[in-house]
Amino acid sequence: MGQHNGIAANGDGTAPIKGRILVLGGGYSGLFAAANAADVARECDSPLSITLVSKDGYLEHRPRLYEKNPDTLRVAVGDLVEALGIRLVVGVATLIDVRAKTVTVAGVNGTQVLGYDRLVLATGSELRQLAIPGMAEFAWNIDSYKGAKAFDDHLKAIAGALAVPANNTYVIIGAGMTGIELAAEMRDRIEQHAGAAAAQAARLILVERGARVGPTFGDEPRPVIEQALKLANVELRLGTGGASVRRDSVTLTTGEEIATATTVMTVGMSASALTEQIPGKRDESGRLHVDDNLQVIGVEHVYATGDVACAYADDVNVAVMSCQTSRTMGKYAGRNAACDLLGQPFRRYRQPDYTTCLDLGRFGAVFTNGFDRKLKTFGPEAKKRKRWINTEVINPPNPGPVDRIFAEMRIDERGR
Repeated sequence: MGQHNGIAANGDGTAPIKGRILVLGGGYSGLFAAANAADVARECDSPLSITLVSKDGYLEHRPRLYEKNPDTLRVAVGDLVEALGIRLVVGVATLIDVRAKTVTVAGVNGTQVLGYDRLVLATGSELRQLAIPGMAEFAWNIDSYKGAKAFDDHLKAIAGALAVPANNTYVIIGAGMTGIELAAEMRDRIEQHAGAAAAQAARLILVERGARVGPTFGDEPRPVIEQALKLANVELRLGTGGASVRRDSVTLTTGEEIATATTVMTVGMSASALTEQIPGKRDESGRLHVDDNLQVIGVEHVYATGDVACAYADDVNVAVMSCQTSRTMGKYAGRNAACDLLGQPFRRYRQPDYTTCLDLGRFGAVFTNGFDRKLKTFGPEAKKRKRWINTEVINPPNPGPVDRIFAEMRIDERGR
């Protein structure tokens, strides 16, 4: 797309660039933001310089990292973004200067400073390091591909020594969505590396600080979740949390010490620390408050989307940190950033039809509707829906005609 200074011609010299959009974050929200910005520029026949900064050039299927085979749970996006006329920069943003409208990016080839006319922050959320002694050194996580890969390598490493009780005891701290899904999947993950007998003999313990498992899921789906965990022979420790982690044990806040070589943390999520460099109001999770167009309130030329944005999904409910929210929100943020530059009308972000599909391993899944999570279906029927979401819905488009790719990535008739 030629130079990125906002005034140069396209590579073929046919038209001047109308402005620069810089998207930080190569997850669902960032990828769909960049694509929709490019779509608007194409619709308006007004060239924009659109740059996507991705830490490694891959889209991680983060909602699926509880599953086995983590190497299959990410996809390279270089060819896709190139086809859409988007510049891909592999690196990590380290410094945002909203006054100078620049971002410093550290990459494998050194540090560079990128300018922008509109910035879209889509750097997601991360597992917060809690004040638990030993957590950083000895606890595992599935918060990223890197974490999930390291965890899988650990499961392989201990597979030959499961006669040691601590090696075949697995403690998961946090009984939210990720913790429940991992607990329900763990026997399959153990079986993959150590065989069916070891998986059957494994001791699985799910720890939750709240009084109930799945504290945010409400009363309707909870009995189904509890039934599935019981059938999976998952022990529950409720009303407690992690107090300290060691290489071969974990101590809970109740004082109980459990011999284990595998403590997995699935609690303590917060918005990317880059939000702290934007001078806007943030919520308790670190998300930036945005208006209906996903512009950061009180900060010119900056949009936030996905897990870094505190946005209303309808007139009452704030959007939750989730894949389905991030993908849709990214579409609106990218579109509105481009419309802002090109003098086109904004499209108000709304996503009222929130649903949840929780994987429950061999039991199936549970599907809920609405922010109050009304139970719709569970078991094998819900599992089919979960597989459809995981294997089709969240995937980026396959290579092919650009018209089809844009059509698959833009806001659909439901507004999603």
